[in-house]
Amino acid sequence: MSFFKTLGLATAALALSSTASLSHFVLAYTPEVNLERAGDVPLKLIFWHPFENGHVMDMAKPQAVYMMHKDKKIDLMPSLKPIKFKGTENEASAFDASASIKRNGDYIIVVEPAPYYEESEDIYIQQLTKSFINKGGVPTGWEEPVGLATEIVPLNKPTNILAGSTFTGRVLANGKPVAGAEIEIEYMAAEPDMAKNSPKAATASPMPGGAVVALSDENGYFSFGIPKAGFWGFAALGSGPATEHEGKELSQDAVIWVRAYDVK
Repeated sequence: MSFFKTLGLATAALALSSTASLSHFVLAYTPEVNLERAGDVPLKLIFWHPFENGHVMDMAKPQAVYMMHKDKKIDLMPSLKPIKFKGTENEASAFDASASIKRNGDYIIVVEPAPYYEESEDIYIQQLTKSFINKGGVPTGWEEPVGLATEIVPLNKPTNILAGSTFTGRVLANGKPVAGAEIEIEYMAAEPDMAKNSPKAATASPMPGGAVVALSDENGYFSFGIPKAGFWGFAALGSGPATEHEGKELSQDAVIWVRAYDVK
């Protein structure tokens, strides 16, 4: 069966989750994802509730931070600098990083964080996170998996999605599709201020009824209509193969961030 027939037969189911506490997302953020010139791009790595513009979690030093460009892996760990990010409710540990963007094409930023212990649920959480930068408008592999234990592969160019259109992704674990994955959907209502290490003014509020959720079909695909310009995050909860850390349950999640724009 073709991909398009599969999508036609298996549209992702949308629901409202009652577990709003799961709406924390790892961010690998930079405000401008479409570049015309080469240069060093600043990144902020934050573990936060961006839709709520709320509580910030302490982020330990990641296990790995790197970017992929034309199948080349570029280590970004030497650029890490610990910071404090001050949210509306609290202050917590986060990191600055830097990516040197030189040639045209796609750059996939990858963060493999250390597992985070969520005391309220007595579990560990590890969100394997991808975000994207493009230079020169040249496509060079944004649609390719990078080989994470679990990841979401975009089927729409993730740096210039049209607000009002549909985003489609595919959830993979060890390179194979994950059926029935619960994908939590998050809007970055307040983008980080790169200079102040705090949120800018919020431009949206969370939906009533809990987190917005989609389910992947039997081939790992899901779709979501993007209603508003800005950064959108998708987290496939517990989609990874690792299920335990230090004797406790581990939720190994796949996270992807995409950028949508209004048509002007």
